[in-house]
Amino acid sequence: MTATDAPPFGALGLCESLVRATDSAGYREPTPVQRAVIPAVLGGEDVWASAKTGSGKTAAFVLPLLQMHADSDRGGQVDRPVRALLLVPTRELALQIGDTISDLGAHLPSPPKTIVAVGGISINPQMLALRGGADVVVATPGRLLDLVDHHALSLSRVRVLVLDEAERLLALGFQAELSRILALLPTDSQKLMFSATFPPAVRALAESLLLDPTQINIDAGAIPDASAIVQRVIEVDTSRRTSLLRHLLKEHGWSRVLVFVASKHDADRVADKLRRTGLGAAALHGDLSQGTRTEVLAAFKDGDLQILVATDLAARGLDIAELAAVVNYDLPRSPTDYLHRIGRTGRAGSSGVAVSFVNGTTLPHFQLIERRHRISLDLEVVPGFEPVEEALPPVHPHGGVKGKRKSKKDKLREAAARAEAERKR
Repeated sequence: MTATDAPPFGALGLCESLVRATDSAGYREPTPVQRAVIPAVLGGEDVWASAKTGSGKTAAFVLPLLQMHADSDRGGQVDRPVRALLLVPTRELALQIGDTISDLGAHLPSPPKTIVAVGGISINPQMLALRGGADVVVATPGRLLDLVDHHALSLSRVRVLVLDEAERLLALGFQAELSRILALLPTDSQKLMFSATFPPAVRALAESLLLDPTQINIDAGAIPDASAIVQRVIEVDTSRRTSLLRHLLKEHGWSRVLVFVASKHDADRVADKLRRTGLGAAALHGDLSQGTRTEVLAAFKDGDLQILVATDLAARGLDIAELAAVVNYDLPRSPTDYLHRIGRTGRAGSSGVAVSFVNGTTLPHFQLIERRHRISLDLEVVPGFEPVEEALPPVHPHGGVKGKRKSKKDKLREAAARAEAERKR
């Protein structure tokens, strides 16, 4: 069979076992980022890849790593020095990548021994699992260094380093840990960086870390699969957001909804309010134990939970099949995070809805999000949920809010109106 006759993934240099794995996973054609990245990685090049959320970045680096493992012929080897190291910013993303490696590597004659090392749980089982080494380690930086300090693994023979969601690694304050880890790696190891966006700090890291990299930029920063995501912005008073959310759930019959809030406290509070109305809801945030986080996310993915109320912990990298809707109960602080949040829906050929709640105070911030991403949405009001709070005056074009501050009488009048609206619900 010639290269032109080979199956789509086979033409990229993948063996028959991996081609079967892609078919079993439902991958019919390589995505643009996979077409660009897989041959470059297999060719030994450093890669600096930026592509929009939902573009298939995870498989783009997992598949060539599995091919490199298959080519290494390490079957039956007892002592396994770590050859591939994948660093990610969150525990959930690490676990998901571990699952992807397991699923896509299942057809190989000798699947790689893969260890997922994350914090929030006891280090002892991870140390035991690393006895005899591992082919691939997927880790968060802090736990990886804990294992190194416990002499549970060595990074001296790592051949490939992957930094996934690189800008989050920096934004979450992992710079010091990254510096330590990079110092432990062989200077000639192949290095791959992936992210949906590449702000200046990440560009500086890439320029210092990568050697003459192949740069791949495919719709970076673009709205993820905009044709598959219906975006809506609804004006509603702050006190009525939960009631409106219940109304939308009933009206549209969404089977699975991811609701983003601003804080851990809000995640617990909103999830509790929804549960008290008989809805299957749970919170996901960083203060929960890793066991609870894993159980909640698994229940949501399996369809046992209808609503997951989460902080931005769930905004990056997580792949939740057939997610009907994303609701920005609170707007993200960063316009960039808007892309990552709504990119959880409308994936893999499915359609989805992204709804953002705004009021007079937050509308200017949403207008900033619109300008940054060159979108323009009609501001909706849902009948029965008309806002009664006084809207802010227009934003002055040179910054600041034009107009006087509200008087004490105005504030008392608004509070009375909110109380009356709450009483009528």
